[in-house]
Amino acid sequence: MRIGLFGFGKTGRSVARSILNDGSHSLEWVVRKSNHVSRGSLADMIEPNNSGKNRIFSSATMPIDVLLDTYPVDAIIDFSSAESIDYYGEAAAHRDVRIISAISNYSCETQETLRGLSTETAVLWSPNITVGVNLLILAANLLQMIAPHADVEIVEEHFRMKKGVSSTAKIIARSLGVTECDIKSLRAGGIVGTHEVLFGFPSQTIRLRHESVSPEAFGEGALFAARQMEFVAPGLYTMEDLLIPAFIENARKLQPRVLAVNS
Repeated sequence: MRIGLFGFGKTGRSVARSILNDGSHSLEWVVRKSNHVSRGSLADMIEPNNSGKNRIFSSATMPIDVLLDTYPVDAIIDFSSAESIDYYGEAAAHRDVRIISAISNYSCETQETLRGLSTETAVLWSPNITVGVNLLILAANLLQMIAPHADVEIVEEHFRMKKGVSSTAKIIARSLGVTECDIKSLRAGGIVGTHEVLFGFPSQTIRLRHESVSPEAFGEGALFAARQMEFVAPGLYTMEDLLIPAFIENARKLQPRVLAVNS
């Protein structure tokens, strides 16, 4: 699969590294706001084109139609900013390029833009695109369905300088009917990101915990999404939409094993 990447900050570089290390995909180009490319950075690892130059472009100087026609891709992965969709969205949708966005916050207006684009191509929007976090959300919702009267607590931990409650914690809270003001936040050291959901029963507790130990987790999630979306119809998707079919299919496979153990 040919992939184009928007965003080349700390997380974007980790995503680029994940794509480069995956033999089944190719990183065709990277788009960033700045014209400046640091020496000795991940840019030096990107396969050069015939002119011997890395395909790293600036959205300020590269017209999107020229980019997509000169270096066509099958999917765009976006780890840049909320404004980037205005630059590439329509051009990508018209060419049936799948869009995978991991932007944390879109305005209501931009969310409507995503819905419009999804009538032409497959669009995934996941503020936290790691597979583990989305499995946590799926498992937490399933457990709440089974035990709706259990107490629910949400705790999120991040590096010392992170401000505000994490967007992922807010998503978990909304999915479980917990108010945002009840989320417990901890800031210390260089914690990449930890989210925990605690279910309290009168005689026991269940803890679901996800910890990101490296930014590469975002690249792994983006590639999972790209593979799962390769053959889906146009529409607006979440990571849960991609995980639930696999979850159901594997649950069916698990049932005979569970019955055998209990028999």
